[in-house]
Amino acid sequence: MKVKTVILYSSVDGQTLKICNKLREIYQQNNEKAELISIDDFTKDVTHYDRLIIGASIRYGVHNKKIIDFINTNKKQLDSIKTAFFSVNLVARKPEKSTPETNPYVIKFFKTIDWAPTIVEVFAGKLDYKKYPFFDRIMIQFIMWITKGPTNTSAEIEYTNWDKVTAFGTQLKTL
Repeated sequence: MKVKTVILYSSVDGQTLKICNKLREIYQQNNEKAELISIDDFTKDVTHYDRLIIGASIRYGVHNKKIIDFINTNKKQLDSIKTAFFSVNLVARKPEKSTPETNPYVIKFFKTIDWAPTIVEVFAGKLDYKKYPFFDRIMIQFIMWITKGPTNTSAEIEYTNWDKVTAFGTQLKTL
C-alpha cells in the first residue's frame, strides 16, 4: 500500500508555506508524494492519509485558530495516524528558544490542546518589515524592540535554518 502524506499549513507572510514546499520537495526527491493544502482549503477525511504534518505560523503570540479548531475537531482521527507539527516564529531565532521544549509559543500551544503528535519541531521565521501592513509593522517592530531584535524597518532577515528543515523532512519520511 502506498503511504499517503498531507502537509497542512497556515501561513501569514509566506515563510511557513516556503518551509512546507521544502518538505514536499524532500518527499519528491525520494519519489514519494505529499499533498500540500492550506488549512483554509482542507476538506478531506484525516484518515484518508497515513501521515499528516501540520505547519503553523505565529502572529501576535498565537497559532491560527483554524489550526487549533482542526486539531480539536479531528483529535481522534489524528491519534490514529502518524502526525507531525511544526511552528514557525521569530522567537525561535534565538538558540535558547529554538526547540519544542524551549520555545514559549510551542509550550503554550500544547498546554491549550489535548493532542500529542508523533514529532514536533520549531523553526525560526523571516522578518520582512517592508511586507507588513502598517499596523503589523509597528507591532512587530515594538515586539522586536522588547526582545532586542532588529527594529530597522528596512530589515529583511530570513532566520530559517534550512539544514534543520531538511533534517526534519528526512525524519518525517521515517514516520
